[in-house]
Amino acid sequence: MPTLKRILDFYIFSNIHVALAVFCLVKITLMSYGNNSNLFALFCLFSTIASYNLIRIFRVEEVQPWFFEFIKKHKTVIVILTVFSVIVSLYYAFYFKLETFLWLLPFGVVTFLYVNPFDIKKQNLSLRYIAFVKLFLIAISWAAVTVIIPLVQHRHHIGNTEIILFVQRFLFVAAITIPFDIRDVAYDKEELKTLPQSIGVPKSKWLGLLFLMLFLGLEFFKTTVDPEQLRIHFFIAVVTLLFLVKSTEDQNKYYSAFFVESLPIVWLGLFIWLR
Repeated sequence: MPTLKRILDFYIFSNIHVALAVFCLVKITLMSYGNNSNLFALFCLFSTIASYNLIRIFRVEEVQPWFFEFIKKHKTVIVILTVFSVIVSLYYAFYFKLETFLWLLPFGVVTFLYVNPFDIKKQNLSLRYIAFVKLFLIAISWAAVTVIIPLVQHRHHIGNTEIILFVQRFLFVAAITIPFDIRDVAYDKEELKTLPQSIGVPKSKWLGLLFLMLFLGLEFFKTTVDPEQLRIHFFIAVVTLLFLVKSTEDQNKYYSAFFVESLPIVWLGLFIWLR
C-alpha cells in the first residue's frame, strides 16, 4: 500500500496527471472532427509535464509546505522527467506546420514571463502578480492549445462553431481552476491576487457557476446542436459544479490535484463510450 501511494503521489505531483488531462482535451477536440491523430496530443502531454515542472522548480518557495517537501525529495527524478519531456516535445514539434509554431509562440512567451520577473522602473514584476491574470492565462492557454492549435495543425477551418468551442473550453478551464485557487488561498502571496483572494471564496464559487452556465448555454449557439454532446457537457458541468461547491481552503491534497483534474479524463471516456 505505501508503495502504491508513493507511485500515485509521484504521478499526480510530478504533473503527469495534469498533462494527461490536457492530452484528453486535445483528443476530445480532434475526435469531434473525426481526427484520431495523436501527434499534437502527445506533444501537449510532454510539453505540459515539462512546463509545469519548470514552473514548480523555479517557484518552489511559493508552494505549500508538504509540496515543497515532495519536490525536494524527488527533485532529481523530476528533473530527469522534465528533461526527457522536453526532448520528446521537441521530437513531436519537428513534425509541426509553420502555422502551428506561430500559434504556439505567444503561449511559450507568456509561460516564460509568468515564471520569470521582468524589470519596470527598477521593480521586478511578473505576469503572475497582475490581478486575476493567473486564472485568465491558464484558461486561455488551455483553450487555445486544446482547441484552436490542434485544429490549425490539422488544417480544420476555424469558423463560428470553433470559436464557440474555444470559449466553452475557456469557461470550463476557468471553472476547474477555482478549486485550486481556493486550496492555495492561504499560501499564495497577496500580490498574486487570485480570484478567491480578491473577491472571496463564496463569490468565486458563484462566478464559477456563471462560467458553467455559459459553458452549457453556448452549446445552443452552434451551427448544429448535437444531443449526445449536450448530454455529455451537461454531465461534466454538473460534476464540475459539485466539486466547485464542495471545495474548501483545507481540502484534502488529492481533492483538486487528482479528482478535479480528472474531469477531462472522464469527459474523454464518456465521449468514446457514447460515440
